[in-house]
Amino acid sequence: MPSALPDGEPLPAGGVLPAEAGAGARERDFGAYVHVPFCRVRCGYCDFNTYTATELRGVSQASYHEEVALEIAFARRVLDGVGAARELRTVFFGGGTPTLLPAAHLVAMLAALRQTFGLAAGAEVTVEANPDSVTPGSLAELAAGGVTRVSFGVQSAVPHVLRTLDRTHDPANVPAAVAAAKAAGLEVSVDLIYGAPGESMDDWRTSLDTAIALEPHHVSAYSLIIEEGTQLARRIRRGELPDVEADMQADMYEAADAALGDAGYEWYEVSNWSRGGAHPSRHNLSYWRDADWWGFGPGAHSHVGGVRWWNAKHPAAYAQRLHAGETPGVGREVLDEGTKRFERVMLGVRLREGLDAQVLVDRTPVAGLIADGLVDARAALGGRIVPTLRGRLLGDAVARRLT
Repeated sequence: MPSALPDGEPLPAGGVLPAEAGAGARERDFGAYVHVPFCRVRCGYCDFNTYTATELRGVSQASYHEEVALEIAFARRVLDGVGAARELRTVFFGGGTPTLLPAAHLVAMLAALRQTFGLAAGAEVTVEANPDSVTPGSLAELAAGGVTRVSFGVQSAVPHVLRTLDRTHDPANVPAAVAAAKAAGLEVSVDLIYGAPGESMDDWRTSLDTAIALEPHHVSAYSLIIEEGTQLARRIRRGELPDVEADMQADMYEAADAALGDAGYEWYEVSNWSRGGAHPSRHNLSYWRDADWWGFGPGAHSHVGGVRWWNAKHPAAYAQRLHAGETPGVGREVLDEGTKRFERVMLGVRLREGLDAQVLVDRTPVAGLIADGLVDARAALGGRIVPTLRGRLLGDAVARRLT
């Protein structure tokens, strides 16, 4: 969730949704994203809406769960207004570092969601965590409170790469954190980042081998993107660090796909693999499949029935609006059919299940994509647009040619 908010139209009073947002809601999955904007240290590459304790004045981490509870009640009223309130199939606590809050506060927010909307049978509930911010006791408390999955921000197993990324956890603590999560009955995801300045292919293979040895249920591997305005971007511009090499990142992606595949992990989205194909992140799949979700917390984005909106960015402004009985939302866009189609194409070609070719206005480009080795020919004959390995590396180009 980038920190810069997009342009858009103001929300109407009370955050009321247009009636058409509720049309067909019962046929669409519904999830909740809860943004926890607190971090112990701001990582140099991070462009998310996060804050360290020294950056916040007049904002209390201790009462944050109570403010989110106010938005949960507000969301129910808004969704009831268009008949779009439903059981939650997925919940995702992201950040920031959600586990900087006491486990009891995370459980309290989940309880508020359960009481207000209900959780579907077998609902997936994920909490992001820094390996150094959990204990066996806190993980057990999360599991007892209804959390089913923890996603550890490991990023790298190599100390000099972690230093470049300003990550503060000790890589030696990761195996114990993963073991404690499994002992609590939680599924485990490990998040990695590749292509950091100065990271070699040997460094990356070390991180891959280390992650695979942990036997997580799920692995995410993201290429490092240098965002303007970040500390890392400034260091590269000053010549303190080498720039990111796109060709090296492509080689690292191919290495990840090969290593994970050999270890029994199947890719299901460009940057995500699950063990045996049985443990995908259902919450993230809901984004790529254009489902509905409500984003709680400062700067969080929501989407219901083709309406997208976003909350006030700063935690103090967010809290002030809620305590005044106002919508925390500060802008929205109502997607037209052309935009919806473009987004379905853009997201669909990232998935192993592919894109239904019927979405395309013009199928002429498909033959060229097959000839260029970017789209699987057999899947295309069956009516699905599925990227090849090369197509995954050039996903933006594939999407542009199809739209």
